[in-house]
Amino acid sequence: MPSKYRPQLLGWIGDLEKGKNYLTSPEDRLIYTNDNYCVFKRKILSDQIFYFCICILGFIFGIPLILISFPLLMELDFCRESLEFITIIVILITACFALYILIPEFYQNLFPCRGNPIIFNRKTGKVYVNENYFFNFKILRNPLTFLHPNKRRIKEYDWADLHGVAIHNYSPYSLVSDILMVCKPGTNQTIDHIMFDPARKGVGSHLIWGWVNNYMIFDKLAETSRSIYPTDQEDKFKQKIINGQGWPKWMIEAFNATTQDELANIKQKYQVKQ
Repeated sequence: MPSKYRPQLLGWIGDLEKGKNYLTSPEDRLIYTNDNYCVFKRKILSDQIFYFCICILGFIFGIPLILISFPLLMELDFCRESLEFITIIVILITACFALYILIPEFYQNLFPCRGNPIIFNRKTGKVYVNENYFFNFKILRNPLTFLHPNKRRIKEYDWADLHGVAIHNYSPYSLVSDILMVCKPGTNQTIDHIMFDPARKGVGSHLIWGWVNNYMIFDKLAETSRSIYPTDQEDKFKQKIINGQGWPKWMIEAFNATTQDELANIKQKYQVKQ
């Protein structure tokens, strides 16, 4: 049975159900939580270092391969040495495509926005994202965006319009990622995507999906005491994770909004366009 969300993502495994969930755990991703909002990091340091090293190795092997291939092509006669010519062309195209894939991965690990936090306010039903533009699962990109490596996406979403989908990356390690499909209100038509939990083995990422769902409906299964920063250290959390990362002032205030009217007043105060 295919995904009900359109267009369907490549590597789709299944759609994730919203609401109360017994498969739940914040694991080590929960940065901060209080009665209004919770914060999860989506990029952990060990993964950042690992993939950063993979990218460096790719550059070490890929760039010299490209530089060597060009002069070799100039020296070959296609008519007489067609097999060698085609082989080098294939190697060159493969190396260029590999670098095209590695550059975004390199950027997102070099500019991780302190874990690329995602914030859920359960009283206003809003979700806030601050992430490097390259922190997603897309492959095809406009090469001109590579000239803006620190470009960020900072947005507010409605939880009601976000729906979870699990995908795999075809690796031999059976890694699974959870993606938030941003749909048009009241439809299954996708207009945007958010990386909720990057590739991990098995159902690990589904534990966090379950925890967030329980939190958003005020269920006691969302146990909040395991956050990195205790509830009474909100100022310290904001100093370490939020400050200096480009979050708009209105959004920082909106984290703690308790009603739609309070949120509207905050936006009016800062003249935020709806």
